[in-house]
Amino acid sequence: MLLAMDSDWDALRVRQHGAVTRSQLLAHGVTVKTMVSHVAAGRWQRPLPGVLVTFTGPMPPMTICWAALLYAGSGAVLSHTTAGVLWRLLPGPLAPPVHVTVPADRSPRPRRGLVVHRSSLPLEAVADPPRTSVATTIVVLCSRARRPTDVTAILGRAEQHHPGAVQRAREIAADIGNLRWRAELLAAADDVSGGAHSPLERHYLVDVERAHELPIGESQRPVGDTHQDVYYREYRTIAELDGRDVHRGADARFRDMTRDNAALVRGEVTLRYGWADVRHRPCAVAAEVAAVLRTRGWRGSPKPCGPGCRVAGAA
Repeated sequence: MLLAMDSDWDALRVRQHGAVTRSQLLAHGVTVKTMVSHVAAGRWQRPLPGVLVTFTGPMPPMTICWAALLYAGSGAVLSHTTAGVLWRLLPGPLAPPVHVTVPADRSPRPRRGLVVHRSSLPLEAVADPPRTSVATTIVVLCSRARRPTDVTAILGRAEQHHPGAVQRAREIAADIGNLRWRAELLAAADDVSGGAHSPLERHYLVDVERAHELPIGESQRPVGDTHQDVYYREYRTIAELDGRDVHRGADARFRDMTRDNAALVRGEVTLRYGWADVRHRPCAVAAEVAAVLRTRGWRGSPKPCGPGCRVAGAA
């Protein structure tokens, strides 16, 4: 029987969200006969070989994660998309399969709902439950991204939740020559650290501002309880970017109007662009931004990004 006043046992059970190994139970005085009895009576569950869960009913995601780690054994860490959700690099919630990485000299058998990866590199287990570091998780997720915009999205989330981790991930990626999307990660890291937190914001920076030699606006300028996407301080001009492709509701439009009106009272003008604008007609956006900046004191001229660029009309 378990000792009700065993504080070590209580701490272990709480830490591991109710998941324990057979050896841990034996160490706390629980006999094999008692384990079998609890499972047979439906009071406990046996989700994986050698692992028991000390309650009945559906298992919460964190219990499932701990069960996977305990099954994978010493040195195992949560990784890939599982670590990505826990670090908030990917949108939640946690969902199967659970990904774990183990040292290369170990090979626990994959099970339903569990993906086992092996690594020859030292596994830096951090946090609780143990998982790959933020920087390592960033690199792994970016290398498995479907497209370059996903790389920027992962980096943007990392910069928002873990300042400094993007540059550490950049250092790791720079040392891996055959990393998929390596060039995209290296190129995007500095832009994201500078404030371009979403794919749309980075496309605006690269395809609108840089490509046409416009002034580079200040990204993520704090105003009250919100942020302005791009702010041209000298010219008191704002560019707000909305990457959503669906029609916005009345509440969102009202908030936009309220912010625009408040900016106007401060003497600032607001331009608004969506994904289709920035991605499919960046030259026209650049021409419009340039024209507004020139009316507000900019003495430069936008430069065409190539033959047929529409920005020439704003010069």
